[in-house]
Amino acid sequence: MFNIFNKIKERRRLKKELEKNKINLLEVSIEKLNETLERGNIEQWVEIFGSKKEIIKRNIVAGIFRGVGIGIGVTIITAILILILQKIVALNIPVIGEYIADIVDIVQKSR
Repeated sequence: MFNIFNKIKERRRLKKELEKNKINLLEVSIEKLNETLERGNIEQWVEIFGSKKEIIKRNIVAGIFRGVGIGIGVTIITAILILILQKIVALNIPVIGEYIADIVDIVQKSR
């Protein structure tokens, strides 16, 4: 009979120890999650996505800068292509030179 009481006490002790281990594991997991969220600046993202005005403002600014960037990029690439075509015309390659000369004339007239 004394043995049964010891077994019951042992089971209760093991249950308590298991619960403490679960709580410790949970605390460690929460700490890791907290550190991860802090590293990822989640708080700032929540503020941004929580405010429609902030989303609209950011999208408008991003659109303006994309448009300006595309405009500048296309201008630079077109200028480089025209310079390359003018160099090819200067080489006087019979068929290609005449065709490119016509293209360069059209572009220069449209300015």
